[in-house]
Amino acid sequence: MRFVTTRGGRPASFRTALFDGPAPDGGLYMPESLEPWRADELARLPRRTLTEIGWLALRPFVRGEIDLTTLEAVVVEALNFPVPLVEVEPGIHALELFHGPTLAFKDVGARVMARLMAALHEGDEPLTVLAATSGDTGAAVAHAFHRVPHTRVVILYPDGRISPTQEAQLTTFNGQRTNVRAYAVAGSFDDCHRLTRELFGDVDLRRRMRLTSANSVNVGRLLPQSVYYFHAVAQLNRADGRAVTFSTPSGNFGNLTAGVLAKRLGLPVGCFVAATNVNDVVPMYLATGIFQPRTSVRTLANAMDVGHPSNFERMAWLYGSDVSRMRRDIVGARFSDDEVRGTIAAVYHRTGYLLDPHSAIAYGGLTRTRGPAEGAAGGGGNDAGREGHGVFLATAHPAKFGEIVEPIIEHKVEKPPALADALARPRHIVRINATFAAVRELLE
Repeated sequence: MRFVTTRGGRPASFRTALFDGPAPDGGLYMPESLEPWRADELARLPRRTLTEIGWLALRPFVRGEIDLTTLEAVVVEALNFPVPLVEVEPGIHALELFHGPTLAFKDVGARVMARLMAALHEGDEPLTVLAATSGDTGAAVAHAFHRVPHTRVVILYPDGRISPTQEAQLTTFNGQRTNVRAYAVAGSFDDCHRLTRELFGDVDLRRRMRLTSANSVNVGRLLPQSVYYFHAVAQLNRADGRAVTFSTPSGNFGNLTAGVLAKRLGLPVGCFVAATNVNDVVPMYLATGIFQPRTSVRTLANAMDVGHPSNFERMAWLYGSDVSRMRRDIVGARFSDDEVRGTIAAVYHRTGYLLDPHSAIAYGGLTRTRGPAEGAAGGGGNDAGREGHGVFLATAHPAKFGEIVEPIIEHKVEKPPALADALARPRHIVRINATFAAVRELLE
């Protein structure tokens, strides 16, 4: 399959798109065509495992470049953890995406991407993998590429703007003889992302070193994220034809873009909720038809503190920059920190289910769109998806945000062993200025 760019540049193979990251014309790669799943394939979803679904979903995009046996090995090795669907309240399900090694949904895309790159790498020239992170991406990329041959990983994160747990997961690699390094940038996530865009725009730098992106601008991370939307529908295990409403907590909007791709591939989705914190440029676009990036605001849901979401370019491309078409599929929902605290407390005390701040926003988006479950607080919203099944994406383990959720529920949150181990290790924080020259120097 060929991949085209959102700005009309020259089509490329999957391998080229994977290793390019952003396209040379400054746009983002997208599949030239989509092969919708047949009705009988969708009907067999409930009998498929996560890795079987992953293999089926990714097969068309790598056809002719990776043999099917290798693709199967990639998927089986990458997706070696459960992604369960848990009913929180009648008709409201959490798709728990936090059972991977770094306890966040980014593990899915990062692990598949790292193994695809390893499978397609040629020669001995090292590959430099660059990623900006607002919280969870960095740890997932670091773990996914740790000790992968012929790669070095450079991660930029905003100094003082990620949780202590997230920083512990990142900076532990700095004290080891390893191919992974993380740098605390004196600025916001938008500064980190701006720096990566400037670096990829430096033709001379890209010519002299093999530079690629590990953010969701890379199709190698984007496409695997569509897999768990299919897996969620499979676990509903109902052949009643009712559509699903997915509420996706959104920052850079790769997660939601992957869901839209799944819908285009035939998945029975009624609508998506673009659930954000106060960094709500996409909900504002849906309300006004005007896309206006702005400086990000710091919130409890720090991984979503993005004022200029890169993947909006893909969303606009998919809908022909027609806001009315996008509104048929996507509903916007915005939440303040106070609303996030209230949701975490209400859901925990009513059901015993504990949400992290990002998942709380996703839950809030679902209940606001569908109307609350019986006995739940909240409500309002519209009729989109009320007659179907409701799934919100639980994107991070609440223990990663213990300093936020524990005061809300007045209860200690037990840390999984992998997290406790990361917190026990010494941190090695390396700070740099938010300048092109500073990052280019460390790359060189």
